[in-house]
Amino acid sequence: MSTIEHSVDVEVPVRVAYNQWTQFESFPEFMEGVESVKQLSDTRTAWVAEIAGVRREFEAEITEQHPDERVAWRTIDKPHQAGVVTFHRLDDARTRVTLQMEYAPEGFVETAGDWLQLVRMRVAGDMKRFKQFIESRGGETGEWRGDVPGPHQRGSTYGDSDRPVPPGTVGGTDSPSGATLPPPGPVPPGHEPPEGPRPVL
Repeated sequence: MSTIEHSVDVEVPVRVAYNQWTQFESFPEFMEGVESVKQLSDTRTAWVAEIAGVRREFEAEITEQHPDERVAWRTIDKPHQAGVVTFHRLDDARTRVTLQMEYAPEGFVETAGDWLQLVRMRVAGDMKRFKQFIESRGGETGEWRGDVPGPHQRGSTYGDSDRPVPPGTVGGTDSPSGATLPPPGPVPPGHEPPEGPRPVL
């Protein structure tokens, strides 16, 4: 089992950074090795990607999502992968985006790639390219402000299920090892995420 964590500070408000991350079909524009991401439903996506030199097709599901706070996902089957992206407001114009991910390399090629830290280097590069992507645009390409309750939030309901499928969305707080990834930490007073959706730009 391998664990990756990487953060990047982006020069956009937390709402903009979060909104862009919900547009998963834009991921190939800044994620190395990701050929395509297609939205299958509100909480499921289909991926075609190269992982450590091996081409993979797989589906992933969102297991928890809260506007301006976090998006968590896990793969449905192999390759086993789970993670969470959290968004932390630094000030009105800056946001820290932190990716935490666990994955289980399969076979000699992927294990060797992990040993050489190739995957970690790719993640760091992807986060850097995300920063360049969103800062160069100055705004998000779209958004989804719906909420997906986590497994620990019993009694919650999943809202906005009748929304139009956006051009992208993934999610899992449960790691491949069964552990729960850590939460993003408290939201500073006065900076709680705004309520409700806003029109897609």
